[in-house]
This record gives sequence, structure tokens and C-alpha cells, in this order.
Amino acid sequence: MASNRPAPQAPYIPNDDDFGGYDQETWEEWNPTEESIRPVRGRHRVHKKSGGGLARSSTVLGVGVIAAVGAGGIATAQGGKPPVSISMPDLPGVGAVADSLPEAKSLPGVGSLMSDDSADSADTDIRTAAAPLTAAGVTTADAEQGTTDAGEALRSRIMQQAENQQHQADEAVRTAAEEAAGKKAAEEAAAQQKAAEKEAEAKAAAKKKKEEAARKAKAEAERLAKLAKSYAIPTSSYTLTSHFGDAGAMWSSGHHTGLDFAAPTGTPLKAVHTGTVKEAGWAGAYGYRTVLELEDGTEIWYCHQSSLNVSAGQKVTTGDVIGRVGATGNVTGPHLHMEVHTPDGTGIDPLGWLQSKGLNP
Repeated sequence: MASNRPAPQAPYIPNDDDFGGYDQETWEEWNPTEESIRPVRGRHRVHKKSGGGLARSSTVLGVGVIAAVGAGGIATAQGGKPPVSISMPDLPGVGAVADSLPEAKSLPGVGSLMSDDSADSADTDIRTAAAPLTAAGVTTADAEQGTTDAGEALRSRIMQQAENQQHQADEAVRTAAEEAAGKKAAEEAAAQQKAAEKEAEAKAAAKKKKEEAARKAKAEAERLAKLAKSYAIPTSSYTLTSHFGDAGAMWSSGHHTGLDFAAPTGTPLKAVHTGTVKEAGWAGAYGYRTVLELEDGTEIWYCHQSSLNVSAGQKVTTGDVIGRVGATGNVTGPHLHMEVHTPDGTGIDPLGWLQSKGLNP
């Protein structure tokens, strides 16, 4: 194994008196090996030299630096007073010894054991020790906002948290109000929709009813129009003078039992519908009378005629002339007294019956 280059000799060897009684040791050649430069695991033991010497001076220097930095921080925390400067006297011979020593990183195998991290860590420790005591608890965000006081930072965070909680509460109230308003609007819209549907249904029902009534009226009109073609008004050039049910002493029953068509004597009388002549002749107070029986059993009486054109048992059709207007019997002037009797013999209003057949005298 090749030997390494020997460590350079110090140009000056101080005596015991220069270091306050520190025992001088003999300088020997140092040949580091892989085993000798292996890092020691666990705690490092520091060899303490007897007496004051260089080690004691270094310790005093470090304590002085820390005390100075701490004093500056305390002064800043207590009232913003400037830090106190502490100057250390130069020890004779120390500077020359330090300048003559090689850099630790240049020693074989030693430079790898040291890194810039250790220096950065030392600088960080020094800056931390020099920081004011009132900066304790101040976060990076607080520092960026310009807050350097711990109490102010705590108060700011509490106020921010309170504002956030108030904002959340306001947001919850607003959301609840919006939900309530939306629910109310939806209910009102549903009610309006229901009312509109109900109204639409009512209108549709009324329209349907109206349309149904119109349809029935139209059907009835068509039926009457068709029916009217098979029925006829019994005479022409007439005036209605007395109606069914009129009261008066002129009539033996106390009221009028038919419908009077006043017309000149000799005006033709027509069959109102197809039927068979049941009677034709004199009938006392009715004068000359013709009774026409229709197919459904209804009887039509033609009274006060001046002459008869048909005889009993004769079949006639709608519009055939069966006699002429006269003033025979119990009358005050020429007219046709017309009566309508149902199959059971009950007398009914001739005007309503004619209208039911589509005729409007």
C-alpha cells in the first residue's frame, strides 16, 4: 500500500507559554487509511485537553458570539433597542497558527465528510438565534403579509377564522332562503298550473256541452226540416185569432179547445199529413167537420167548414184539399177551428203539435 504525502509542517511552533501552559505535542507523519477515515457511528467524543489552551479560547469565542446574538434578539423583543456589540481581543499567535493550517476540505478523505449543508445549517441556527423573541409563532404567510408580532398574528388568524365562520353562516342563511323561495315559487307555479288545468277543463266541458247542444239542435232542425216536408199547415191567407186554453163564455167548456185560423169563406183546407178520413159531416156546434186520423192514431179535426171534399174511409196524403173555410155551427165569422187529439182522445195544443212537426204557423 502506497504511503500518502505527509502533512505539511507548521512554519511556527508556539511554546507552552504562548498557549497558557498547553503541553506541546510532537508533530508526526499522518498516513490516513480507509479504516482511519471511516465516520464514527453514534456520538463523537471530544478529547479534552488539560489547561486553558486553544480549545478553551474557541469555546469562549463561541459563547461570546451566541451571547451577543441573543442579547441583540432580547433587546429587539424588549423595546426595539439596537443590539450590543461585543468585541473580543485578539489572542497572540492564534491568527498565525490558523493561517498556517491547511483547509480541512483539502485533507485526503476529510473533504468528503464535510458538506455545504453543515455550513448552511450553522448559518440557519445563527439566524434563528438572532431572530426576535416576538416572532415566535409567526408563519411564513404572516411574514409575507407584513405581520411580525406573534400576538398580532394570532389575533389576525382568529379574526380570519371568525370571518370565515360568519361567511359560512351567511352563506347557509342565503342558501336556505333561496331554497325556501324556490320551494314557494314551485308551489305557487304548481297551484297556478292546477288552476289553469281546472279552468281549461271547465272551458273544455262548457265547449263540449255547447257543441253537443249545437249538434242536437242541428240534428233536431234537420229532423224537423225533413219532417216538415211530410206535414203541411192546414190553410193559407189566415190570421190566428184564438189559441188553445183561452178562457171565455163563448165556449161551453169555459175555455177554447183548439186553434182558430180566420180566413175568407171558401179558402181551401189541406190535409196536414197522410192519413184516413174517419168522419166527414155535420157535427152540431162544430158545423161541418172532417176528422182525419193519422198513421200513429192522432186525430185532426177541421170544423165550421162551408163544404166537404172527402168522405169517411177515404185515404189522403199531405196537402190534399179536404174542404173549405166556412162559418157553420157556433161561430162569429168564417174561420177554421182546428183541434188535435192524441190516440187516447186527449186534446192538446194544436200550435205546439204543428211546431213539433217543423211547422211554424
